[in-house]
Amino acid sequence: MALERLFPACGKTSGHNYEAIAMADSNTGGSLSGLKQNEAREFHAVFVTSFIIFTAIAVVAHFLVWLWRPWFPGVEGYSMLGDTTEKVVSLMSYLA
Repeated sequence: MALERLFPACGKTSGHNYEAIAMADSNTGGSLSGLKQNEAREFHAVFVTSFIIFTAIAVVAHFLVWLWRPWFPGVEGYSMLGDTTEKVVSLMSYLA
């Protein structure tokens, strides 16, 4: 039998069901992940929600860092950013 050649260590007397092993190895559902349609939709919804939350946190963090140290300082360099503390305090009071 062809399955015995695929699984020679099992042997006929070991009690293994070759057909069940072969079916477990094949993907007949049409999905590469092995998830059913509703499971895939649920996973996708959780993934998209998590990605949006992560992106929102990253945008806020980048904005706060930009308030602290802008990426492109003026001609005078970072010395002209003396009012950064005032900006952050006003932002925090606005958020509170």
